[in-house]
Amino acid sequence: MADFDVIIIGAGAAGLMAAATAGRRGKRVWLIDHARKTAEKIRISGGGRCNFTNIHAKPDNYLSQNPHFCRSALSRYKPADFIALVDRHGIKWHEKKLGQLFCDDSSQQIIDMLLAECADAGVRIDMETAIKAIDPGFAVDTNRGSAQAPALVIATGGLSIPKIGATKFGYDVAKQFGHDIVPTRAGLVPLTFTDETAALCKDMTGLSVEAAVRFEKTMFAEGLLFTHRGLSGPSILQISSYWREGEDLVVDLVAGTDILAALKDAKKASPKQEIQNVLGGMIPKRLAQALCAQAGATGRIADMPDRALGILADHVKAWRVCPNGSEGYRTAEVTLGGVDTDGLSSQTMESKRQPGLYFIGEVVDVTGWLGGFNFQWAWASGTAAGMAV
Repeated sequence: MADFDVIIIGAGAAGLMAAATAGRRGKRVWLIDHARKTAEKIRISGGGRCNFTNIHAKPDNYLSQNPHFCRSALSRYKPADFIALVDRHGIKWHEKKLGQLFCDDSSQQIIDMLLAECADAGVRIDMETAIKAIDPGFAVDTNRGSAQAPALVIATGGLSIPKIGATKFGYDVAKQFGHDIVPTRAGLVPLTFTDETAALCKDMTGLSVEAAVRFEKTMFAEGLLFTHRGLSGPSILQISSYWREGEDLVVDLVAGTDILAALKDAKKASPKQEIQNVLGGMIPKRLAQALCAQAGATGRIADMPDRALGILADHVKAWRVCPNGSEGYRTAEVTLGGVDTDGLSSQTMESKRQPGLYFIGEVVDVTGWLGGFNFQWAWASGTAAGMAV
C-alpha cells in the first residue's frame, strides 16, 4: 500500500488548488479523479474563456445556512492573489463587466496553469481512478491499487452538469463520517413554466432584454433571455438560487426606465401612434405586442386614458411570473446545499467529527453568485485546506 501525506479526491478547481498548495509545503500529495480529464468545469466555464474570479468577491455574494462560514477563507485568499498567480503564468485577461474576469484566450490556460503548479510541487495526479472504499484511517482502495494518508481532502463538487462527471460521491463520504447534508438543489439555472408564460416564452425565444428580476427582497438587474423552455440569462440564473418553488418572481422588463412617464410623454408627442408601436420603441416589438395584448392595451395612444397607461406600465415594470421549476442539474452551473458547515472548521475546512478529513469547493454548503464567485470560493477553500493538511 502506497503512503502519502495527503490524498485529494477530485481534480477540479478546488482540488487542484489544494494539491498545489499542499505540495509546495513539501507534502506528498496524491490527487485522483474518476473522470478522464481534469477540471472539465473550468474548461466549459465562461463560454470557454473561464470567468476565473470576481474582483468584488465578498461573503455577501454567497449563499449558505451559515453565511459567515466563507468569511475566513475568502479574507485570506483574495481575488488579487489569484490574479497574481495568473499574471505570473503570463495569462492575458480582461474584465468583462461587474468585476468578472475572463481569459483573453482559452479556459485551458487556467487548467494548464494549475497543472503546472501541481507538477512543480511534485503532486501525483491519476485520472480515471475509481474508488472502491475508504476506511476510517483514510486507506483508499481504488482500481489503481490502495494508498493511505493521514489527511483526506474531498473536492468532488456537487450534482450540477452530470454529463461532465458530477456525482453524489462527496456527500456519501460526508455521511460515512457522520456529517449532515444540507438538502441540495440546482442553482444558477434557467427556470421553466407550464402556464401561459410558457407559451409566451416559446413565442419570444431568442429575445433578450435588460431586466430587473426580484424575489422577495433580493433583486438582480442584468440580461434576461426568453427560451423555448422558459426564462434564462444572468438575471434569471442569479435569482434562481433564491427562488422557492410555488412562489412568484417580479420582473421589470425596462429596468432603469420610468415607463409610465415615457408613455405619457409619447402620448403628447406622438398621439396618433399605436400603443404597441410606442412600447415597441422601448422593448423588442414582438414582446411589446404580446404584453399589450395581455394588458388589453390597443389602438392609438391618444385614445388611452392615463389609467390604462398605468395598467400597461405596471404590467411591463412588474410582470409577475410563477415558474413551475427549473431545468435542473443538467444545465445548472452550481449545486446549492451540500456538506453542512456546522461540522467544519471555517479556517481549515477540516471536519470537526473526523480529524484529518477536509471538504472544499462546491461539495460544501457555500454557493456563490454568477460571475466568478464560485471559482474564488474554490481557490480560497482549496488554499485553506492545502495550508492546513
